[in-house]
Amino acid sequence: MCFSAPASFVTAGLTGAIGIVALTRVSDPRQLPFAATPLFFAVQQGIEGLLWLNLPLAADGYLSSALTFLYLFFAEAFWPVYAPVAVWLIEPSAHRRLLMVVCLGAGAGVGSYLLWWILGHPQLATIQDYHIVYGTGYRQPDAVGVAYIAATGLPLLLSSQRTVVVLGAIVLVGLVVAYALYWEAFVSVWCFFAAAASVAILCHFEWSRRSSLRSAGA
Repeated sequence: MCFSAPASFVTAGLTGAIGIVALTRVSDPRQLPFAATPLFFAVQQGIEGLLWLNLPLAADGYLSSALTFLYLFFAEAFWPVYAPVAVWLIEPSAHRRLLMVVCLGAGAGVGSYLLWWILGHPQLATIQDYHIVYGTGYRQPDAVGVAYIAATGLPLLLSSQRTVVVLGAIVLVGLVVAYALYWEAFVSVWCFFAAAASVAILCHFEWSRRSSLRSAGA
């Protein structure tokens, strides 16, 4: 994330707490991956917090390299697969679930490609202007970016559940802002926006729980 190690650790703590509360609101095992999403964001932000601390000490060291790999694994290979699966599992509409499977196919493809790229090329992380910049100096083709967006954002917008759509809108707004203003640190900044959107996940489960309680009372 941008700014500093404390900001990353605070974000990790908040999203981790949100994830724990969201898991207590789960009423169906199929909801578990969606509820656990903030916990994975917390892990990712914690990794970046450790990078903030370690890069000034040993930017080329083993620990920095390992942390950079782990962060990029989450950001580029994990989310394109996990996000559509988590949303697909909680979607009640068969037609929308079918469309989400297409997004999952795109996510599996782009996630596999980016994982291959991470494993086969040296990855660097550097601190520049209060951001951590990841990369090798090579910009991926636009098709890769489109597939990534289709996998991570589109399933949320396809949902028949209002709170999930709101989450998708927040994620895509963060994507546009990060792309327009922070291209060099795009991966880091966009994932921060996505982590902040974890509040919408908690709202989804809280409102669903209250709706169920009202229905039971009626």
